[in-house]
Amino acid sequence: MRRLGRLTAGLAAVTALSVGASGCVTVHGELEVLPGATESEAAQALEDFTAAYNEADKAYDPALDADRVTGSLGAINQAGLKARRKTGPGGNAAHKPLELTDADFVIPKKVGWPRWFLADTDSNRDEDGGKLDTRWLLVFVRTGPDTPWKAAYLAAVAPSRVPEFQKDADGWAEPVPSAETDEVLATAPAELSRTYTAYLEKGAPDVFAPGATTSGWRDARKNVRRAGFSYQYIDQPLDEGAFAPLGLRTKDGGALVFFSSRHFERQTAAEGLRPTVTPDVRALLTGEVKSTLTKERVSSQLVHVPERGDGDAGKVSVLNRLPGLVAAEGS
Repeated sequence: MRRLGRLTAGLAAVTALSVGASGCVTVHGELEVLPGATESEAAQALEDFTAAYNEADKAYDPALDADRVTGSLGAINQAGLKARRKTGPGGNAAHKPLELTDADFVIPKKVGWPRWFLADTDSNRDEDGGKLDTRWLLVFVRTGPDTPWKAAYLAAVAPSRVPEFQKDADGWAEPVPSAETDEVLATAPAELSRTYTAYLEKGAPDVFAPGATTSGWRDARKNVRRAGFSYQYIDQPLDEGAFAPLGLRTKDGGALVFFSSRHFERQTAAEGLRPTVTPDVRALLTGEVKSTLTKERVSSQLVHVPERGDGDAGKVSVLNRLPGLVAAEGS
């Protein structure tokens, strides 16, 4: 499958952040280990994000929250708004303001910039107390003292699946270092994007627990059947700059880690046939769909990485996957 240069070029334009899973980035001579934010700063960042998100969603205008999102969430959000602006130029007639309440801020201590924190919130997009009840977990990142907080990751998980975090005597969380964990955790957090995309393509390394976004997704791809059409898939790691993984140590000895990945799906039609182009795909389409249609998606995953162990007890569990179409190409 030929390189998809035009499709991948868009992601290179996303603002780059030097965010590592260790959080051990030092600039401007800052060597002191400090909390990533204060509680009031975190609350203000959540409020600013929610306000900008609602304005952008109501108008279908990506410019209105472009300075409040980054990383995989930013790529998905901006592409989605761009597409909906084309399919609904009058704005979102069904807009319902997003509300994020009951926030619990998990703030790690780290060295230098960038700094980050996790907001564990209750949204008005579910049924409180029922089977569909979820917590929205958002990761906010800030690259310097004069830059705004931006939401880089979002995951929706059942309240029972939000772990307890390891904290010090002052209540500050512990970021997972990218090094020094190979002998402790089932797999290195810094390698999760490469590990996940390799697993999807080859079935190895087999470090993920069975589920809809691991073994189930591999099986679904193998069993795609449509007369006159063939399908190809390419999975690529996305783990640098704004897309770097971020993790927190949990009380059970494991870690909760957010990471990103990129996925291509190519549909090729036999002579006389043509792939179907839906309105959302057409809104992000370059080229003309004659016999092939290639879709590019960015995805963020939230996983629990356990301590190294035997069998399924030592496998990574995917708690949530958030994919979004960011580009399409026809030929």
